[in-house]
Amino acid sequence: MKFFIDTANLQHIEDILKKGFVSGITTNPSLIAKEPNSDYLEHCKKIVEICRDIKDVPLSVEVFTNDPNEMYDQSMSLLDGLDYDGANIKIPVGYEELEVVNRLYQNGVDVNVTCCFTESQMEFSALAGARYVSLFYNRLLDWGGDPNQVLKNVRETFDNNGITSEIIVGSIRYQRDVENSWKNGGHIITAGYNLFPSILQHSQTTFCVEKFISDFSEWSKNEDKK
Repeated sequence: MKFFIDTANLQHIEDILKKGFVSGITTNPSLIAKEPNSDYLEHCKKIVEICRDIKDVPLSVEVFTNDPNEMYDQSMSLLDGLDYDGANIKIPVGYEELEVVNRLYQNGVDVNVTCCFTESQMEFSALAGARYVSLFYNRLLDWGGDPNQVLKNVRETFDNNGITSEIIVGSIRYQRDVENSWKNGGHIITAGYNLFPSILQHSQTTFCVEKFISDFSEWSKNEDKK
């Protein structure tokens, strides 16, 4: 049971790594495009610097080409530039793309196969050598699919066949998505920064804490009068 953060925002990464419960980072070109315009590799290097300063965690960085012939060279260039043992390369799932996944795997690279929506996509990716396979939970739900059943089926297949690839569940929007993802077989949840504070909030928690403080304050006043 692990939590990753899905962002490229440097402040968010620094803040959440200090909390201790996040054990990985996932990014993609769209997330990086939300940040101030800069060089792709240089921005990822800044994420690596934060990891080195606070907590060494896996970092998934995605290729930014849709040409499988360019993906391998781009992957190796990113890895060389980052020079970080925890770096993983994200490759979108696809028939030609699995050749890239396998080639990277054969060369000792940890690969995160992303944009998965079906059991077969995740299972074939694992067989090709993926370290992680990423299911897009709510996007599949929006499309009319059943992500909980997909997770359950894939986890059962992995467990029954000794497949060690880990299932990352992304496209997370609500607390119930987190609970359902773990309950149905996800190894890792990756979610945006704003989800985490909301998960940890509850009206009764606030009420109880305020009551503790209020009661102690009253007791302290009475003690002072003695």
